[in-house]
Amino acid sequence: MPNLLEINRLKTSFLTSGGEVQAVRGVSFGIGRGESVGIVGESGSGKSVTFLSVLRLLASTGRIREGEILFEGRDLVKLSRREMRDIRGKQISMIFQDPMSSLNPLIPVGRQVSEMLWAHDRGLSRAEQEKRTLELLRMVKIPEPEKRMKSFPHEFSGGMRQRVMIAMALACRPSLLIADEPTTALDVSIQDQILKLMRRLQAEVGMSILFITHDLGVVAELCSRVIVMYGGLVMEESPIDELFANPRHPYTRGLLNSIPSITQDKARRLTPIAGSPPDMIHPPAGCPFAPRCPYARVICENRLPPETVLGEGRRSMCWLHAPDAPATDNPFKGEGEVRA
Repeated sequence: MPNLLEINRLKTSFLTSGGEVQAVRGVSFGIGRGESVGIVGESGSGKSVTFLSVLRLLASTGRIREGEILFEGRDLVKLSRREMRDIRGKQISMIFQDPMSSLNPLIPVGRQVSEMLWAHDRGLSRAEQEKRTLELLRMVKIPEPEKRMKSFPHEFSGGMRQRVMIAMALACRPSLLIADEPTTALDVSIQDQILKLMRRLQAEVGMSILFITHDLGVVAELCSRVIVMYGGLVMEESPIDELFANPRHPYTRGLLNSIPSITQDKARRLTPIAGSPPDMIHPPAGCPFAPRCPYARVICENRLPPETVLGEGRRSMCWLHAPDAPATDNPFKGEGEVRA
């Protein structure tokens, strides 16, 4: 069965007074129907820009320079603005980071949910809109929905506002839900509630979820597969269990080593990744992680590494997987098949 979403060689950039920011530099991956995939990476890695490109919601200075975005076989890059409006919210929905800034503070939340319904089905009567709005608020476990639908965003807690955003995103029963850091501003207990809610709703609705985050712990809770981005490129892709057990890129190793664990020796210090992300106006000729990588060689700094297939559903973009890579101080020597 073909993937619901297939991104091929996507390149997206932004024109600024200082030059062209090459935010996404050739990203390729797919997501199947009903699948949950996590996209992780530091701020500036290109993960959010990738999905703003999918939704064609780039700022006025942003441009898709190359590549295709196939959704159910249609290339979204080639669609008109009107055609994209029919897809956004109805077939592809997105939950943004900060519900307080995403919700209109002057409009009751029930009306904001019903507006999503009306925008994609003008034939709905007011009574039908209200009935469906109440169903959605109940679905996301908003207490006393008949009363709360008349409340304004500031009268809700952060977790309840995020539930309203999820209700809006699910209003038209989309095939694909893109969640961009939806738990960032929430405390741990509320975060756990939101993740459990999303997992339950995915099972009930049967949609695919793309979860964008910098938190690998959140990905482990919700996703079956993870894509690690850095410097506008996919560094590694793997089933979630295999990634945690045996990461196959130095950047992924660095991310995992910087996460505290309740099982580790309390005397062991966390190991942060040294250095800073690359300047995307002048990205490096070689691997973008090379200046921060403890295993970097001369070739890493001068040439972009090829993609290496490491088995079913696993790939990595690192020179350490090359057949002629030196064995000394190489944790990955001899693994995988280089893809041309």
